Amino acid sequence: QVQLVESGGGSVQAGGSLRLSCVASGATSSLYMGWFRQTPGKPREGVATIDDGDRAIYYADSVEGRFTISRDNGRNTIYLQMNTLRPEDTAMYYCAAKRGGDLLAWLLKPSETQNWGQGTQVTVSS
Repeated sequence: QVQLVESGGGSVQAGGSLRLSCVASGATSSLYMGWFRQTPGKPREGVATIDDGDRAIYYADSVEGRFTISRDNGRNTIYLQMNTLRPEDTAMYYCAAKRGGDLLAWLLKPSETQNWGQGTQVTVSS
């Protein structure tokens, strides 16, 4: 079993930055990791995914060039650096994990997630 705990959410003005963190515990070897987000009344959507060896990373078009996903396997932690934030980035952000499969397909299909964190709220005001 894998447990995921996010931190780093908060409120910021448009144009600002935040960094989210997610610590994984349990059976953490060979995990693909990712960030997804959801606003009320809308389906959960992929933000960024990263494989277990930092060989592949995918971003949603809406965040490409503004957000950066990274991981520190020694600390079992992944990060999401969010720059130039926009009001439309306001959402609950969830850390996610799965073992193997197609990394890009997972970004597009959140239902393939095997483990979810509890979420951390990001609010961007205009």
